[in-house]
Amino acid sequence: MLDIYVDGDGCPVKDEVFRVASRYDLKVFVVSNSWMRIPESSRVQLILVEEGTDVADDWIAEHVEKDDIVISGDIPLASRCLKRGAGVIGNTGRPFDEDNICDALSVRNLLHGLREEGMMIGGPKPFDRKDRSRFLQALDEMIVGIRRRNASR
Repeated sequence: MLDIYVDGDGCPVKDEVFRVASRYDLKVFVVSNSWMRIPESSRVQLILVEEGTDVADDWIAEHVEKDDIVISGDIPLASRCLKRGAGVIGNTGRPFDEDNICDALSVRNLLHGLREEGMMIGGPKPFDRKDRSRFLQALDEMIVGIRRRNASR
């Protein structure tokens, strides 16, 4: 089965996910620790989890299955989901895979350490139109790729 799991807190591409999922008739689980508006559809479900560090991430990692898709900018969550056989796309359209996840984790840990030491301030660049376009293309390509792979089995 191909479902989409969205790390809902702070995800800037939820509306895009809803549109693409509707086009492909896919189920979407938006996982968050706070209520948010979602489309009225039997194919979209808001999963509210308790407050706490990584509670939403843990829920996603425990429920995602092979050939599902996870939308998240959280690199440790991406790594956990890849190990379960899911496809993972970052909020800016960067697909994570076995070839790039170790590098992404290393860079994330390095930058986290530099910020903690006060040697670096600020965060990622602002989300822009190119990121949104790249995300839509990556999501469409991943869905088509998973469906083709499953059809040939």
